[in-house]
Amino acid sequence: MNKLPVVVLGAGIGGLAAAAALRRVGTEVIVYEQAARFARVGAGIQQSPNAMKVLRGLGLEQRIRELAFNPRTSLNRDAYSGDTTNEYPLGKPIESRYGAPFLALHRADLHAALASIVPEHCVRLGHKLVGIDQDQRAVHLRFANGEQIQAHAVIAADGVHSMVREHVARDAQPPRFTGRVAYRTTFPARLLKGVDIGESRTKWWGEDRHIVIYYVTAQRDEVYFVTSQPEKADWMTKESWSAEGDVDELRESFARFHPDVRAVLASAPEVHKWGIFERDPMSIWHRGRVTLLGDACHPMTPYMASGAAMALEDAAVLSRCVQEVGLANPDQVFAVFEASRKPRTSQVQAGSSANTWMRNSTNPDWLYGYDAWTAPLTGTQPVAA
Repeated sequence: MNKLPVVVLGAGIGGLAAAAALRRVGTEVIVYEQAARFARVGAGIQQSPNAMKVLRGLGLEQRIRELAFNPRTSLNRDAYSGDTTNEYPLGKPIESRYGAPFLALHRADLHAALASIVPEHCVRLGHKLVGIDQDQRAVHLRFANGEQIQAHAVIAADGVHSMVREHVARDAQPPRFTGRVAYRTTFPARLLKGVDIGESRTKWWGEDRHIVIYYVTAQRDEVYFVTSQPEKADWMTKESWSAEGDVDELRESFARFHPDVRAVLASAPEVHKWGIFERDPMSIWHRGRVTLLGDACHPMTPYMASGAAMALEDAAVLSRCVQEVGLANPDQVFAVFEASRKPRTSQVQAGSSANTWMRNSTNPDWLYGYDAWTAPLTGTQPVAA
Protein backbone atom coordinates (compact mmCIF):
# COMPACT_ATOMS: atom_id res chain seq x y z
CA MET A 1 0.00 0.00 0.00
CA ASN A 2 1.28 3.48 -0.81
CA LYS A 3 1.63 6.34 1.67
CA LEU A 4 -1.73 7.93 0.95
CA PRO A 5 -4.22 7.68 3.82
CA VAL A 6 -7.61 6.07 3.90
CA VAL A 7 -10.20 8.84 4.19
CA VAL A 8 -13.53 8.59 6.00
CA LEU A 9 -16.07 11.21 4.97
CA GLY A 10 -18.40 12.07 7.84
CA ALA A 11 -17.75 12.08 11.58
CA GLY A 12 -21.09 10.73 12.68
CA ILE A 13 -21.57 7.44 14.49
CA GLY A 14 -20.79 5.33 11.42
CA GLY A 15 -17.80 7.40 10.34
CA LEU A 16 -16.15 7.50 13.76
CA ALA A 17 -16.81 3.81 14.32
CA ALA A 18 -15.25 3.01 10.94
CA ALA A 19 -12.21 5.12 11.74
CA ALA A 20 -11.79 3.49 15.15
CA ALA A 21 -12.24 -0.02 13.78
CA LEU A 22 -9.81 0.55 10.91
CA ARG A 23 -7.20 1.97 13.29
CA ARG A 24 -7.49 -1.24 15.31
CA VAL A 25 -6.20 -3.19 12.30
CA GLY A 26 -3.34 -0.78 11.62
CA THR A 27 -4.88 1.42 8.93
CA GLU A 28 -3.97 5.10 8.80
CA VAL A 29 -7.26 7.01 8.68
CA ILE A 30 -8.23 10.66 8.41
CA VAL A 31 -11.84 11.72 8.97
CA TYR A 32 -13.24 14.78 7.18
CA GLU A 33 -16.44 16.33 8.56
CA GLN A 34 -18.35 19.29 7.14
CA ALA A 35 -19.57 20.61 10.51
CA ALA A 36 -17.35 23.11 12.27
CA ARG A 37 -18.11 21.52 15.64
CA PHE A 38 -20.11 18.70 17.17
CA ALA A 39 -23.49 19.77 18.57
CA ARG A 40 -25.51 18.05 21.28
CA VAL A 41 -28.86 17.64 19.53
CA GLY A 42 -31.68 16.34 21.70
CA ALA A 43 -31.95 12.74 20.59
CA GLY A 44 -31.95 9.33 22.19
CA ILE A 45 -30.62 6.11 20.72
CA GLN A 46 -31.20 2.45 21.46
CA GLN A 47 -28.26 0.07 21.42
CA SER A 48 -29.43 -3.50 20.97
CA PRO A 49 -27.14 -6.46 21.76
CA ASN A 50 -25.77 -6.62 18.21
CA ALA A 51 -24.72 -2.96 18.44
CA MET A 52 -23.30 -3.40 21.94
CA LYS A 53 -21.08 -6.22 20.68
CA VAL A 54 -19.51 -3.78 18.21
CA LEU A 55 -18.95 -1.24 20.99
CA ARG A 56 -17.46 -4.01 23.13
CA GLY A 57 -14.93 -4.75 20.40
CA LEU A 58 -14.03 -1.06 20.25
CA GLY A 59 -13.43 -0.97 24.01
CA LEU A 60 -16.45 1.18 24.85
CA GLU A 61 -18.86 -1.23 26.53
CA GLN A 62 -18.11 -0.24 30.13
CA ARG A 63 -18.35 3.46 29.37
CA ILE A 64 -21.74 2.96 27.70
CA ARG A 65 -23.00 0.81 30.57
CA GLU A 66 -22.13 3.58 33.03
CA LEU A 67 -23.92 6.24 30.98
CA ALA A 68 -27.00 4.45 29.71
CA PHE A 69 -30.48 3.54 30.87
CA ASN A 70 -31.01 -0.21 31.11
CA PRO A 71 -34.73 -0.70 30.36
CA ARG A 72 -36.50 -3.62 32.00
CA THR A 73 -38.65 -4.44 28.97
CA SER A 74 -39.66 -3.35 25.51
CA LEU A 75 -43.23 -2.38 26.32
CA ASN A 76 -45.74 -1.94 23.50
CA ARG A 77 -49.10 -0.38 24.33
CA ASP A 78 -52.26 0.60 22.51
CA ALA A 79 -52.25 4.37 22.16
CA TYR A 80 -55.84 4.87 23.27
CA SER A 81 -56.70 2.18 25.83
CA GLY A 82 -53.19 1.74 27.20
CA ASP A 83 -53.52 -2.05 26.88
CA THR A 84 -50.27 -3.97 26.49
CA THR A 85 -49.92 -5.54 23.03
CA ASN A 86 -46.47 -7.04 23.64
CA GLU A 87 -43.88 -6.86 26.40
CA TYR A 88 -40.47 -8.29 25.57
CA PRO A 89 -37.99 -8.84 28.44
CA LEU A 90 -34.79 -6.80 28.27
CA GLY A 91 -32.43 -6.30 31.23
CA LYS A 92 -30.78 -9.49 32.48
CA PRO A 93 -32.87 -11.88 30.32
CA ILE A 94 -31.79 -10.35 27.02
CA GLU A 95 -28.15 -10.14 28.09
CA SER A 96 -28.26 -13.78 29.08
CA ARG A 97 -29.82 -14.75 25.75
CA TYR A 98 -27.59 -12.74 23.41
CA GLY A 99 -24.44 -12.14 25.43
CA ALA A 100 -24.78 -8.35 25.49
CA PRO A 101 -27.21 -5.82 27.00
CA PHE A 102 -29.90 -3.64 25.47
CA LEU A 103 -29.23 -0.04 26.52
CA ALA A 104 -30.67 3.40 25.77
CA LEU A 105 -28.73 6.66 25.94
CA HIS A 106 -28.34 10.13 24.53
CA ARG A 107 -27.04 10.02 20.96
CA ALA A 108 -24.48 12.70 21.80
CA ASP A 109 -23.06 10.53 24.60
CA LEU A 110 -22.57 7.64 22.20
CA HIS A 111 -21.00 10.00 19.68
CA ALA A 112 -18.66 11.43 22.32
CA ALA A 113 -17.61 7.93 23.33
CA LEU A 114 -16.71 7.08 19.73
CA ALA A 115 -14.93 10.41 19.28
CA SER A 116 -12.82 9.67 22.35
CA ILE A 117 -11.15 6.69 20.64
CA VAL A 118 -10.30 8.53 17.42
CA PRO A 119 -7.35 10.90 18.05
CA GLU A 120 -8.10 14.57 17.42
CA HIS A 121 -5.31 14.83 14.86
CA CYS A 122 -7.19 12.28 12.75
CA VAL A 123 -10.34 14.42 12.48
CA ARG A 124 -10.63 17.49 10.25
CA LEU A 125 -13.72 19.59 10.99
CA GLY A 126 -15.07 22.28 8.66
CA HIS A 127 -14.47 20.29 5.48
CA LYS A 128 -17.49 20.15 3.22
CA LEU A 129 -16.93 17.92 0.21
CA VAL A 130 -17.66 19.57 -3.13
CA GLY A 131 -15.95 17.23 -5.59
CA ILE A 132 -14.74 13.66 -5.90
CA ASP A 133 -13.14 11.65 -8.68
CA GLN A 134 -10.69 8.80 -8.88
CA ASP A 135 -8.15 7.14 -11.13
CA GLN A 136 -6.13 3.94 -10.90
CA ARG A 137 -3.79 5.43 -8.31
CA ALA A 138 -5.89 7.54 -5.95
CA VAL A 139 -9.13 9.26 -5.08
CA HIS A 140 -9.11 13.03 -5.50
CA LEU A 141 -11.21 15.08 -3.07
CA ARG A 142 -12.05 18.79 -3.14
CA PHE A 143 -13.52 20.73 -0.24
CA ALA A 144 -15.42 24.00 -0.03
CA ASN A 145 -12.58 25.61 1.95
CA GLY A 146 -10.29 25.14 -1.06
CA GLU A 147 -8.33 22.18 0.26
CA GLN A 148 -7.62 19.34 -2.16
CA ILE A 149 -6.29 15.96 -1.09
CA GLN A 150 -5.59 12.50 -2.43
CA ALA A 151 -6.58 9.29 -0.70
CA HIS A 152 -5.70 5.65 -1.22
CA ALA A 153 -9.34 4.78 -0.56
CA VAL A 154 -12.49 6.53 0.67
CA ILE A 155 -15.25 5.36 3.00
CA ALA A 156 -18.23 7.68 2.57
CA ALA A 157 -20.23 7.76 5.79
CA ASP A 158 -21.84 11.04 4.80
CA GLY A 159 -25.40 10.18 5.66
CA VAL A 160 -28.81 9.89 4.08
CA HIS A 161 -28.15 12.84 1.73
CA SER A 162 -24.73 11.52 0.69
CA MET A 163 -22.99 13.46 -2.05
CA VAL A 164 -20.71 10.51 -2.77
CA ARG A 165 -23.65 8.22 -3.60
CA GLU A 166 -23.92 9.76 -7.08
CA HIS A 167 -20.24 9.10 -7.69
CA VAL A 168 -20.62 5.45 -6.76
CA ALA A 169 -23.94 4.74 -8.46
CA ARG A 170 -24.53 7.23 -11.26
CA ASP A 171 -28.18 6.22 -11.59
CA ALA A 172 -28.90 6.26 -7.84
CA GLN A 173 -32.19 7.85 -6.91
CA PRO A 174 -32.34 10.17 -3.91
CA PRO A 175 -33.91 8.82 -0.72
CA ARG A 176 -37.70 9.12 -0.73
CA PHE A 177 -39.54 11.26 1.75
CA THR A 178 -42.03 8.88 3.34
CA GLY A 179 -44.68 11.52 3.94
CA ARG A 180 -43.98 11.26 7.65
CA VAL A 181 -42.02 13.29 10.14
CA ALA A 182 -40.57 12.55 13.53
CA TYR A 183 -40.72 14.96 16.44
CA ARG A 184 -38.06 14.36 19.04
CA THR A 185 -36.56 15.96 22.12
CA THR A 186 -34.79 15.29 25.38
CA PHE A 187 -35.55 17.19 28.56
CA PRO A 188 -34.88 16.94 32.32
CA ALA A 189 -37.01 14.32 34.03
CA ARG A 190 -37.84 16.80 36.81
CA LEU A 191 -40.10 18.60 34.32
CA LEU A 192 -42.38 15.55 34.34
CA LYS A 193 -43.67 16.74 37.74
CA GLY A 194 -44.65 13.35 39.06
CA VAL A 195 -45.50 11.63 35.78
CA ASP A 196 -44.10 8.09 35.86
CA ILE A 197 -42.85 6.83 32.49
CA GLY A 198 -41.90 3.47 34.00
CA GLU A 199 -38.83 1.26 33.74
CA SER A 200 -39.36 0.22 30.14
CA ARG A 201 -38.71 1.52 26.67
CA THR A 202 -42.33 2.15 25.78
CA LYS A 203 -43.88 2.48 22.34
CA TRP A 204 -47.48 3.66 22.05
CA TRP A 205 -49.13 2.47 18.82
CA GLY A 206 -51.87 4.59 17.26
CA GLU A 207 -53.80 4.24 14.03
CA ASP A 208 -51.44 6.27 11.85
CA ARG A 209 -48.85 7.53 14.34
CA HIS A 210 -46.82 6.41 17.31
CA ILE A 211 -44.55 7.68 20.05
CA VAL A 212 -41.61 6.04 21.82
CA ILE A 213 -40.62 7.21 25.32
CA TYR A 214 -37.66 6.26 27.51
CA TYR A 215 -34.91 7.59 29.78
CA VAL A 216 -31.48 8.24 28.26
CA THR A 217 -29.31 8.20 31.38
CA ALA A 218 -28.43 5.65 34.04
CA GLN A 219 -29.66 8.15 36.65
CA ARG A 220 -33.01 8.42 34.84
CA ASP A 221 -32.79 12.19 35.03
CA GLU A 222 -33.30 12.86 31.31
CA VAL A 223 -36.29 11.78 29.20
CA TYR A 224 -36.52 11.26 25.46
CA PHE A 225 -39.42 10.82 23.13
CA VAL A 226 -39.69 10.43 19.38
CA THR A 227 -42.82 10.30 17.25
CA SER A 228 -43.80 9.40 13.73
CA GLN A 229 -46.81 10.93 12.06
CA PRO A 230 -48.08 12.00 8.62
CA GLU A 231 -47.05 15.41 7.30
CA LYS A 232 -46.68 17.09 3.95
CA ALA A 233 -43.23 17.85 2.65
CA ASP A 234 -43.79 21.56 2.08
CA TRP A 235 -42.03 22.49 5.33
CA MET A 236 -38.71 21.12 4.03
CA THR A 237 -36.16 22.90 1.91
CA LYS A 238 -33.25 21.48 -0.04
CA GLU A 239 -30.89 22.87 2.57
CA SER A 240 -32.74 21.56 5.62
CA TRP A 241 -34.82 18.49 6.35
CA SER A 242 -34.65 19.07 10.10
CA ALA A 243 -36.12 22.04 11.94
CA GLU A 244 -37.51 23.31 15.19
CA GLY A 245 -41.00 21.97 15.72
CA ASP A 246 -44.11 23.51 17.22
CA VAL A 247 -44.70 21.75 20.54
CA ASP A 248 -48.33 22.88 20.72
CA GLU A 249 -48.95 21.47 17.25
CA LEU A 250 -47.39 18.21 18.36
CA ARG A 251 -49.59 18.03 21.45
CA GLU A 252 -52.67 18.61 19.33
CA SER A 253 -51.73 15.80 16.95
CA PHE A 254 -51.62 13.38 19.90
CA ALA A 255 -54.70 14.71 21.68
CA ARG A 256 -56.48 11.36 21.37
CA PHE A 257 -53.62 9.37 22.90
CA HIS A 258 -53.62 7.95 26.42
CA PRO A 259 -53.34 10.49 29.29
CA ASP A 260 -49.85 9.18 30.16
CA VAL A 261 -48.61 10.21 26.70
CA ARG A 262 -50.32 13.58 26.85
CA ALA A 263 -48.71 14.25 30.24
CA VAL A 264 -45.23 13.63 28.81
CA LEU A 265 -45.90 15.92 25.84
CA ALA A 266 -47.24 18.59 28.18
CA SER A 267 -43.90 18.52 30.04
CA ALA A 268 -41.68 19.01 26.98
CA PRO A 269 -40.36 22.58 26.64
CA GLU A 270 -39.42 22.26 22.95
CA VAL A 271 -39.15 19.78 20.11
CA HIS A 272 -37.40 19.34 16.79
CA LYS A 273 -38.79 17.57 13.76
CA TRP A 274 -37.12 15.92 10.83
CA GLY A 275 -38.27 14.16 7.72
CA ILE A 276 -38.24 10.38 7.63
CA PHE A 277 -36.58 9.08 4.47
CA GLU A 278 -36.02 5.63 3.03
CA ARG A 279 -34.77 4.02 -0.14
CA ASP A 280 -34.85 0.62 -1.76
CA PRO A 281 -31.64 -1.41 -1.36
CA MET A 282 -29.00 -0.06 -3.75
CA SER A 283 -27.70 -2.20 -6.59
CA ILE A 284 -24.10 -1.23 -5.76
CA TRP A 285 -22.35 0.27 -2.74
CA HIS A 286 -18.84 0.73 -4.07
CA ARG A 287 -16.95 1.86 -7.14
CA GLY A 288 -13.22 1.36 -7.43
CA ARG A 289 -11.52 2.92 -4.44
CA VAL A 290 -14.71 4.35 -2.92
CA THR A 291 -17.37 2.69 -0.81
CA LEU A 292 -20.48 3.91 0.98
CA LEU A 293 -21.24 2.98 4.59
CA GLY A 294 -24.22 3.37 6.91
CA ASP A 295 -27.06 5.69 5.92
CA ALA A 296 -25.19 6.67 2.76
CA CYS A 297 -25.99 3.25 1.26
CA HIS A 298 -28.86 1.88 3.35
CA PRO A 299 -30.91 4.71 4.90
CA MET A 300 -33.92 3.32 6.68
CA THR A 301 -36.88 4.40 8.70
CA PRO A 302 -36.22 4.44 12.45
CA TYR A 303 -38.94 1.93 13.34
CA MET A 304 -36.60 -0.88 14.37
CA ALA A 305 -34.12 1.45 16.11
CA SER A 306 -31.41 -0.12 13.96
CA GLY A 307 -30.00 2.58 11.68
CA ALA A 308 -27.01 3.34 13.90
CA ALA A 309 -26.64 -0.35 14.77
CA MET A 310 -26.27 -1.18 11.07
CA ALA A 311 -23.61 1.52 10.68
CA LEU A 312 -21.72 0.14 13.69
CA GLU A 313 -21.90 -3.36 12.24
CA ASP A 314 -20.70 -1.99 8.89
CA ALA A 315 -17.65 -0.50 10.60
CA ALA A 316 -16.69 -3.74 12.31
CA VAL A 317 -17.18 -5.87 9.20
CA LEU A 318 -15.27 -3.41 7.00
CA SER A 319 -12.27 -3.53 9.33
CA ARG A 320 -12.32 -7.33 9.17
CA CYS A 321 -12.43 -7.21 5.37
CA VAL A 322 -9.40 -4.91 5.36
CA GLN A 323 -7.56 -7.19 7.76
CA GLU A 324 -8.33 -10.35 5.83
CA VAL A 325 -8.09 -9.16 2.23
CA GLY A 326 -5.53 -6.36 2.53
CA LEU A 327 -5.80 -2.83 1.15
CA ALA A 328 -3.56 -3.20 -1.87
CA ASN A 329 -6.73 -3.43 -3.97
CA PRO A 330 -9.50 -1.36 -2.33
CA ASP A 331 -12.04 -2.44 -4.94
CA GLN A 332 -11.65 -6.06 -3.83
CA VAL A 333 -11.96 -5.18 -0.15
CA PHE A 334 -15.08 -3.14 -0.77
CA ALA A 335 -16.62 -5.90 -2.89
CA VAL A 336 -16.26 -8.32 0.02
CA PHE A 337 -17.67 -5.73 2.41
CA GLU A 338 -20.70 -5.12 0.21
CA ALA A 339 -21.37 -8.80 -0.36
CA SER A 340 -21.07 -9.51 3.35
CA ARG A 341 -23.35 -6.73 4.52
CA LYS A 342 -25.98 -6.05 1.86
CA PRO A 343 -28.28 -9.05 2.56
CA ARG A 344 -28.58 -8.16 6.24
CA THR A 345 -29.05 -4.41 5.83
CA SER A 346 -31.63 -5.02 3.11
CA GLN A 347 -33.56 -7.27 5.49
CA VAL A 348 -33.50 -4.60 8.19
CA GLN A 349 -34.55 -1.91 5.71
CA ALA A 350 -37.58 -3.96 4.73
CA GLY A 351 -38.48 -4.83 8.30
CA SER A 352 -38.19 -1.24 9.42
CA SER A 353 -40.34 0.05 6.57
CA ALA A 354 -43.10 -2.33 7.62
CA ASN A 355 -43.24 -0.64 11.07
CA THR A 356 -44.55 -3.66 12.92
CA TRP A 357 -41.41 -4.49 14.93
CA MET A 358 -42.31 -5.64 18.47
CA ARG A 359 -45.91 -4.44 18.23
CA ASN A 360 -46.99 -8.03 18.85
CA SER A 361 -45.09 -11.18 19.76
CA THR A 362 -41.71 -11.03 17.96
CA ASN A 363 -38.64 -13.26 17.80
CA PRO A 364 -35.62 -10.93 17.43
CA ASP A 365 -32.96 -13.65 17.32
CA TRP A 366 -31.97 -12.86 13.72
CA LEU A 367 -31.36 -9.21 14.60
CA TYR A 368 -30.03 -9.24 18.15
CA GLY A 369 -28.04 -12.46 17.85
CA TYR A 370 -25.71 -11.19 15.11
CA ASP A 371 -22.06 -10.55 15.96
CA ALA A 372 -20.27 -8.34 13.42
CA TRP A 373 -16.87 -9.47 14.71
CA THR A 374 -17.48 -13.14 13.91
CA ALA A 375 -20.16 -13.24 11.19
CA PRO A 376 -18.94 -14.97 8.01
CA LEU A 377 -17.44 -12.77 5.30
CA THR A 378 -18.54 -13.40 1.72
CA GLY A 379 -15.99 -13.96 -1.05
CA THR A 380 -12.75 -13.42 0.85
CA GLN A 381 -9.55 -14.22 -1.01
CA PRO A 382 -6.61 -12.89 1.01
CA VAL A 383 -4.00 -10.99 -0.95
CA ALA A 384 -0.80 -9.26 -0.01
CA ALA A 385 -1.23 -5.85 1.58
